[in-house]
Amino acid sequence: MNTYYNKVKEYLLNLEFNIVQEDTAEELFVVENPDGGIANLIIDCEDPILIIEGLLFELTEENPEVYKSLLKKNREIVHGAFVLDESGKKIIFRDTLQLENLDQNELEATLNSLELLLSEFSEEIISYSKS
Repeated sequence: MNTYYNKVKEYLLNLEFNIVQEDTAEELFVVENPDGGIANLIIDCEDPILIIEGLLFELTEENPEVYKSLLKKNREIVHGAFVLDESGKKIIFRDTLQLENLDQNELEATLNSLELLLSEFSEEIISYSKS
């Protein structure tokens, strides 16, 4: 097991995130923080980077106005961004961090950014998920 994996686990526990699932072979976690609105967030140690991804919603059809709005919102997000999966239907929050010099503050900043995004943009996310 990679030392980065253990370090990331320690940071998550220090930040009081619930580890819902853990796969030591794949070196990934599924975490939640219900108070911050975060559920089923995947944190994957893929040396040399840490990948943080969470499904926000799925579109039933292509909607250029939704894409445009999300791209505009990306400019305001402090850490991370909205991205599409390979199908072009799933909207995901994603951020990547360097594992080699990762510290707890850096991981916390990304997680706080997601929490802030979910709290400030929740009405839009809910309306987009219905389209």
